Amino acid sequence: MITKLRPLQSFLLAFALTASAFAQQPTTSPSLDRLRKDVTHLASDALDGRRTGTQGANDAAQHIASEFSLLGLRPGMQTAKAARTRGARYLQSFPYVSGVELGKNNLLSTRLSPDSTIDYRVNEEWMPLGFSTNGSIKDAEVIFAGYGISSSGLKYDDYAVSNVKDRVAVVFAGTPDGDNPHSQFLQAGQIRFKAAAARAAGARGLLIIANEAKLSDDKLARLSYDNAGEAGIPVIVISRQLAALLLGGDLARFSEIADARLAVPKPAQPAGTEGLSNPINPAQIVRLPNPRLKLSLSTDVVRRESPSHNVIGILPGSDPKLKDEAIVIGAHYDHLGRGGAGSLAQSEGEIHHGADDNASGTAGLLELARMFSTQRPKPRRTIVFIAFSGEEEGLLGSNYYVNHPVVPVANTVAMINLDMVGRLNNQKLVIGGVGTASEWRSMIEAGNSLRETAHLLNGRSSSSKESSNGQAHVLTSNASTLLPLDPTKNFVLTLNEDGYGPSDHSSFYAKQIPVLFFWTGTHVDYHKPSDTAEKINYDGLARITSFVANIVRDIDKSDTRPTYKVAQVQATARSTGFRVYLGTIPNYADSSDGMLLDGVRDGSPAAKAGLKAGDKIVKMAGKDVKNVYDYTHALSEMKGGEEYEVEIVRAGQRMTLKLTPEKR
Repeated sequence: MITKLRPLQSFLLAFALTASAFAQQPTTSPSLDRLRKDVTHLASDALDGRRTGTQGANDAAQHIASEFSLLGLRPGMQTAKAARTRGARYLQSFPYVSGVELGKNNLLSTRLSPDSTIDYRVNEEWMPLGFSTNGSIKDAEVIFAGYGISSSGLKYDDYAVSNVKDRVAVVFAGTPDGDNPHSQFLQAGQIRFKAAAARAAGARGLLIIANEAKLSDDKLARLSYDNAGEAGIPVIVISRQLAALLLGGDLARFSEIADARLAVPKPAQPAGTEGLSNPINPAQIVRLPNPRLKLSLSTDVVRRESPSHNVIGILPGSDPKLKDEAIVIGAHYDHLGRGGAGSLAQSEGEIHHGADDNASGTAGLLELARMFSTQRPKPRRTIVFIAFSGEEEGLLGSNYYVNHPVVPVANTVAMINLDMVGRLNNQKLVIGGVGTASEWRSMIEAGNSLRETAHLLNGRSSSSKESSNGQAHVLTSNASTLLPLDPTKNFVLTLNEDGYGPSDHSSFYAKQIPVLFFWTGTHVDYHKPSDTAEKINYDGLARITSFVANIVRDIDKSDTRPTYKVAQVQATARSTGFRVYLGTIPNYADSSDGMLLDGVRDGSPAAKAGLKAGDKIVKMAGKDVKNVYDYTHALSEMKGGEEYEVEIVRAGQRMTLKLTPEKR
């Protein structure tokens, strides 16, 4: 006989089944209090936004190392140097340039004749950019090149009308669309891409005219570095006054033009017009420089490395054989400091607290370390807990780890990544990497099949009652949590097959390690100072932590490791804004001699061309490639279905391959 249960009876039966299931599992469960305490500390003003290379990030690393030590985890670094300091044994240092400063040899001068040389003051009339290549230029011609934008896709090329080969280009900052946030020039108008376009056009150097009337007020005049390599040519910002002198206009007229240009819209392309066009003819804006004017330039930027660390704690496995295999659980602890690169805030200077991104994942990592270190019986496989830094700068820490692992990559059976897991809303949870192992879907389905409420009780008295909106309240001594009455599902899951993505699991998947990525989605506070600790859903964070723990236990209880698979590429993986698709996975670390590939997607044009992980692209589509921006500039010029040469360095040998991009 089948009896139809009322909602409250259904929930109580589900709770009884869950409690019975938990009676057969390890009794350790996430603590709401500890999760809240860890997030609150990591997202506090005291840690100043945890930007990689800053004191705040290093203080966060020491906090995590201290917690690993208290849990009795084995330090990840077993070197004699690390052993001298207790906390340092958990810190894996990696190279990171946290700042740049002026060297002693920054010089800029012009002359019309041997007897009329004028020197200009650095930091007052001009300033080298942080990614400028150090070098010297002697007696070069100067030529105005509009906005310094070159894009065949947009049918716009300032260098088609300004021959800058072997000359120094002077360009406006910004784009023809001004400050339009939806400008089609948003990418091509970025300073890095202007530098790549100038170098590709043969310029010896690039001078960018300041937006602000006073040079010291201009963002470009503030020395900074993005750890993506040098420009390949000297790049400087110059004051409007200096620009007017170089370009032969009076200052008042020049400033009027410089301000008005921001409001100049890009005219429609005339019907039937072929080739390239420019909305503004440089010759109509200012007079071209006097051809007798010669410019000499020397740039000297000193890059300052700062201590930057992954924090690694190891829980050795208990099985005599399986202990040689490792499960990596990771989360990045760095964030954006006081804004700047990566920030979506309107102005710089405010602390970006990064409670969800990614104090939430780091707190979950610490809680998982507590749970597994006290679990009895102990896990059979070794578990490596890693708090990464440099994620916001381009996966720097995780990329360094997979190339300098504490457990061999070949022995790493899985990597579980928690990144932004603090804003669970309507039970919606995204899991990426589901297609990277044959076993993932069944494990996820099993882990999501029963309502996990034991962690909410946490040993305290509780009661249940039916709410007026068709949900049930589970009341504890410090919280009231709404849970759907459906006893068969924990979360409303969105499963993504792809193992690549904008977080640290990508570094591991590039090494053919099965990965899972847990994420509760973006929100209005993303990359803003308002991502604060009181906005975290701590009950949701605890439930996700418990879910991850059960997945790890399922991996650990199997005698066989997860079966690595090449994941299907999701449609979102190709949404990059380019007209063509290659299938390369760039390495975003600092580079000045080519762009290293972390991986190549199976079946992609890059794979068909013979490109492999570890290759360094040095030339593509006829353009030299020294860093990821040069690569992106070359990519923007390519057309689907056309064959191009790609020059690479592989194992020290230079070779040329043929590549045909796919059209999007």
